[in-house]
Amino acid sequence: MTKRKKNVREVALEIIEAVEKNQSYSNLLIHHAIEKDRLSGPDVGLLTELTYGTIQRKMTLDYYLAPFIKGKVEPWVRQLLRLSLYQLVYLDKIPDRAVLFESVELAKKRGHKGISSMVNGILRSIQRSGVPSLEKIEDPVERIAIETSHPLWLVKRWSEQFGLDKTREMCEMNLIAPTQTGRVNMMKTNREDLLKELRENGQEVEESPILPEAFHTLKGNLAKTEAFKNGHFTIQDESSMLVAYALQLENHLQVLDACSAPGGKTTHISEKMNGTGQVYALDLHPHKIKLVQENTVRLGLRNIQAKALDSRKANEHFKKETFHRILVDAPCSGLGVLRRKPDIKYTKKEEDLENLQTVQLSILKSVAPLLKEEGLLVYSTCTVDREENIGTVDRFLDEHPDFELAELSGLPETIQPFVENQMLQVFPQDFGGDGFFIASFKKKTVS
Repeated sequence: MTKRKKNVREVALEIIEAVEKNQSYSNLLIHHAIEKDRLSGPDVGLLTELTYGTIQRKMTLDYYLAPFIKGKVEPWVRQLLRLSLYQLVYLDKIPDRAVLFESVELAKKRGHKGISSMVNGILRSIQRSGVPSLEKIEDPVERIAIETSHPLWLVKRWSEQFGLDKTREMCEMNLIAPTQTGRVNMMKTNREDLLKELRENGQEVEESPILPEAFHTLKGNLAKTEAFKNGHFTIQDESSMLVAYALQLENHLQVLDACSAPGGKTTHISEKMNGTGQVYALDLHPHKIKLVQENTVRLGLRNIQAKALDSRKANEHFKKETFHRILVDAPCSGLGVLRRKPDIKYTKKEEDLENLQTVQLSILKSVAPLLKEEGLLVYSTCTVDREENIGTVDRFLDEHPDFELAELSGLPETIQPFVENQMLQVFPQDFGGDGFFIASFKKKTVS
């Protein structure tokens, strides 16, 4: 007897439940569900839209649902109502009657007649009277929080750091799904030839206006292409590609990538040195080092040595002044990648950011003695938080008076306008990339 294929909404509901209950990562669960339930074509797009959209807009959906829910409801029922309301409010292509029918059927399957009647009643009431207005929220910080579904503490923190307007822009941008970006492996091909190959195979792609080795995909799945399998490119966000530029790489350098997995920056460093020199790639977890090794093999790079090692102990494994360049792409809150990982914003707490700074500083402290006299130590994060970024830079310089900020002169001209006080802070709304921070240190010259 063949197993009945699951409905896409049922799969979406299961993923949303797992994210809420177990703090699982939505992107990993979606990928697993696509493979497990053998979804393809429009079903993949719908699953991704329903899952990310419902998680992304959770606080707004709860605000809309609040007047219609009387008493307590089971967690899975609340998730079903969020999922259903997301479709009613935000998706034009799905008829309301289809949303109601599917929701009631799911409620019957998972619960009993009473639950399905309640779900039907709530959704029909919303249909009749519409959702409550967000204009009723008087406090501007709270309104941004509910309107864009970001925790109140985070919107308050960003408002204090960047002002209300910039915070609103960033929160609104975080609701828009990012474009998938690729980086051409210049050691195997060039951008013109690669884009021609991808287009011939049904991908809709265009050149990046920001970086010469980057391109955007408008339609298609880059990871499923022959060009990807053959190592002609890798998938990486443009903001993340800027790190290799900040390192001001030349051929034959010794480079340490202290927090390397999954290997996007490591392999970019290798390619920028044309396969010369040596890149030592560290990561705490062996399974993550395996990802670095897999990427290295796929791209055909031979100058990378990947090793599972806590980078806070790097100074015990390498001699002083071993490296011309060191990259610390530090563990961080990830608040710059909320478009890709919307679940992060609900699980982070303000105190987490303080704990992370301790880890960031301990890694920098460990690798600093390993830098050669004329070398560069680059610190980067995929967050926009001032304390994790400028705060960590200031504390490192206070604790290491022999270091100073270096000019970020290696960055492309397109990026220079975003450099301020010798540091780069990219916001998601700047050019559609991830929120990202880069600072570069060098040893002070002894006069």
